[in-house]
Amino acid sequence: MVSTFGSLATAYSGLTAARAGIDVTGQNIANAGTAGYTRQRVTQSSVPAVQTGFVRGTAALAGQGVSIDGIARLGSLTLDAGLRTASGSSAWAQARATGLSAIEDGLHEPGKNGLSAQLDAFWSAWSDLAAHPDDAGAASSVIATASTVAGTLATGSTALDTQWSTVRSTAATQVDQLNDAAAQVADLNGQIRSTLAAGGSANELLDHRDQLTQQIAGLAGGTVRTNSDGTVDVLLGGNPLVQGDTVRTVALEGGARLGDGRPVTLRWTSGSAGAATLDGGSIGGALSLLAPASGGTGGAIAEASAAYDRVATRLAETVNTEHAKGVTPTGATGQPFFALAAGTPAAQGLSVVPTDGDGLATRNAAGELDDSFADTLSRLGSVAGGADSTWATFVAGVGSASRTAGSEATLTGLALTSARTQQQSGAGVDLDEENVALLSYQHAYQGAARVLTAVDEMLDTLINRVGLVGRG
Repeated sequence: MVSTFGSLATAYSGLTAARAGIDVTGQNIANAGTAGYTRQRVTQSSVPAVQTGFVRGTAALAGQGVSIDGIARLGSLTLDAGLRTASGSSAWAQARATGLSAIEDGLHEPGKNGLSAQLDAFWSAWSDLAAHPDDAGAASSVIATASTVAGTLATGSTALDTQWSTVRSTAATQVDQLNDAAAQVADLNGQIRSTLAAGGSANELLDHRDQLTQQIAGLAGGTVRTNSDGTVDVLLGGNPLVQGDTVRTVALEGGARLGDGRPVTLRWTSGSAGAATLDGGSIGGALSLLAPASGGTGGAIAEASAAYDRVATRLAETVNTEHAKGVTPTGATGQPFFALAAGTPAAQGLSVVPTDGDGLATRNAAGELDDSFADTLSRLGSVAGGADSTWATFVAGVGSASRTAGSEATLTGLALTSARTQQQSGAGVDLDEENVALLSYQHAYQGAARVLTAVDEMLDTLINRVGLVGRG
């Protein structure tokens, strides 16, 4: 009797295990398209027989069925960590590549709208004036092309101001996203710890938390450390952003615009004060773009702005030096051709002083027409260290840096794709595999049901028919 009723319990445990397998497989199939979902499997183990002592004829006892031990997530901590690292590196490289590409696009080089072409037209206008120093049209052309050069420099410099402000604004928004994601991770840590302590399944909560930690990695890099109670710590530069269910916040500080010349930094606003160090992420890439100029090694935007100012300053210095040697038709001597506004970036404050031919130095001290001044000015484009060579060096540097950043963004993007593929190969839902598992659990359920039916018939025979054989 005891053995037969035990068989009933064994068959029932098989039904329960198969049903649990079908439920989990159905959950996997339902979430095949859910971002961040990690596939699951029922973990089970066989229940051994209970040995109560030797009973003749029953020394070899079958086990007591199957035990459902839990529902496992089929993810990999190693692959998850690799994906976070790749996300941080790719986001950092992409932020820099985007910024440098925008700077390069703003140069319009080579092309008719680029400063090189505008400078060439300016020097050619001086050459035409040297050939016809008394031609009002040639004089007007000099002033017009000079105004175009000044306008091109101002437009380019102003665009860099706008780009810097846009990058800073975007970074500030991303910092808010970082703080929000960190707060959610801390909240989920508390929920996961409580759920696991109560013996429940926190798989979906773990999926949500993994998505958030990957988002944090894309924003600020960092590392994730798993704790024994199911919580995780998120570290930025070795300092905790999230520790259990406790969270710290960060904020951008420093310059509000490019002209401030002050560095933009990420600082802790809670806990121990100080700068937050980033080793990747889009925020880290933005901070590298926003850094002040430092002799060519500073932030790309500030260095570009400084280059525009160097070109404007050099142009004004070289042209004014030669122009001041001549005499205008009105008899004025030592007159500057370009002016630089005080308290304004040179590229934005450059203006043309003469308004017509009477302001151009086309005569000598005797008041006679003299083409030598215009001729000298027309040759300044080829002077070593002049505005043209300064601009050419800057353009070449930006092009090289942009190509390097673009290549790095491509490589880190490929690494991210590879890391995501590897992570999904273990954690992602394969519908073919799930269908096979579903059929397997279905057959197991049917088999357990047949066992249950057989045991039921055995019990019916034992209870209702034993002793009736042969009775009239």
